[in-house]
Amino acid sequence: MSESDVVVEARGISKSFPGVKALDGVSLVLRRGRLTALLGENGAGKSTLMNILAGVLPPDEGTILLEGRPVRFASPREAHAAGIAMIFQELNLVPQLTVAENLFLGREPRTRFGLVDHARMNAEAARLLGQLDLDVPPTARVGELRVGQQQIVEIARALSARARVLIMDEPTSALTQHEVEVLYRIIADLKRQGVAIAYITHKLEELPHIADEVAVMRDGRMIGVAPLQALSPEDMIRMMVGRDLARARAGPGRPRGAEVLRVEDLSLRHPERPRDLLLDRVSFRVHRGEVLGIFGLMGAGRTELLETLFGLHPRTASGAVYLENRRVEIRSPVDAISLGLALAPEDRKAQGLVLDMSVLENTSLPSLPRLVRWGFVRRAAEQELVERWVTRFRVKTPSLGQRVRNLSGGNQQKVILARWLAMSPKVLLLDEPTRGIDVQAKREIYQWIDELAREDLAVIVVSSEMPEILTVSDRIVVLCEGRKTAEFLREQATEERLMEAALPRSHSGLPGASTPTGRWR
Repeated sequence: MSESDVVVEARGISKSFPGVKALDGVSLVLRRGRLTALLGENGAGKSTLMNILAGVLPPDEGTILLEGRPVRFASPREAHAAGIAMIFQELNLVPQLTVAENLFLGREPRTRFGLVDHARMNAEAARLLGQLDLDVPPTARVGELRVGQQQIVEIARALSARARVLIMDEPTSALTQHEVEVLYRIIADLKRQGVAIAYITHKLEELPHIADEVAVMRDGRMIGVAPLQALSPEDMIRMMVGRDLARARAGPGRPRGAEVLRVEDLSLRHPERPRDLLLDRVSFRVHRGEVLGIFGLMGAGRTELLETLFGLHPRTASGAVYLENRRVEIRSPVDAISLGLALAPEDRKAQGLVLDMSVLENTSLPSLPRLVRWGFVRRAAEQELVERWVTRFRVKTPSLGQRVRNLSGGNQQKVILARWLAMSPKVLLLDEPTRGIDVQAKREIYQWIDELAREDLAVIVVSSEMPEILTVSDRIVVLCEGRKTAEFLREQATEERLMEAALPRSHSGLPGASTPTGRWR
């Protein structure tokens, strides 16, 4: 490869934030028609480096060269105008606007009278959505879409810009397998068109499908760059964490305690189409010391199930919920928390954290009623409670006073877990607990889930990743289009069985197939 292949180059980039040096003299080259996969633990500096290339952040030191010429972007709009587009891990859409309005925000097509040409904009948006196999109207409001659908809209927006450099930060974290395959096809087309691609991911299994080079970062430094074929997965993990890691394996089975939660015929009506059901008579139970996995494809109703249990849809939900053999009414999250349910949501920034509050304040927030005496918070007790759980979850933070928004995604997730475990819940609901989290942090969370179950907590884990569900679960419930289609014991579940149960019968390739064996009663 020649120097003429280089589209963008970062040289000696450094960047500091309060209490942490995020980048320390990092260099990286992105080449025309090539995809460079950027790997590293959370906090390694990957997203910071990409945000600097995309004009979101200015570097403290170093130079960016675009086709050999030094550039310095004052805003993402300037980088975008220069041909650099970025798909962010944390969605960067305006919920109140339509899909089409988000796709063309700031560059709307105009009529000859200077007005926004909505017809042309909607038609072009429909073409882009069709290219990505996203079956939503361009006039739908983005805030009404699920996270995975919003991720596809982000991808469509970047593609509409016809960028010379495309940066993707965990683009498949909320996609179904079909959507992932569509993305791989789009990436192959873009490479043929000569687009240089930087692709942040924690999923090593993606690399053989898309990557040409691999760049590994650790602790704000570039550890190494090599062709994909030159590195094994073990090499990559060793470079990321600086040591060998044993593969996560399911440990020995745990003894199961008494039933804690029983759900009977849980249904949830669609908020805009009352005749349609997002959940259709779903029943299951979970015991002390047990991890129940909930698996399903996009639109199966996994997140809606946890939200309903947590009291977020009282007007449209029906069915019976029993806690410790007593029927309970959960009409709000306050009811759920008072009964001993805790929910770590899928979208940690929008739903799980108060970003401008400190680690201390975020962690102690739901425990404050227990910490108040004579109308005042007992600060020493609050500090002791938070320190205990932040230490247990090994949250990397300069201090408990650090704003949560300044932590990496993995450490933000640990703060959410620390918050809920500080309340000693009876049932812990985890929705995609490792979304956007690096290899080592995933391993830690798997270990904590196992430890918490061994301490007699009942845990329900929703995940779109089959290896994850198979690793952490004692039993697995499979949902498809809002219905429970199968339930497996840990030793009976395989990827093939899970996928067969998760696919609609008309698409499974197994018309008339019977319900998978291994149903637990």
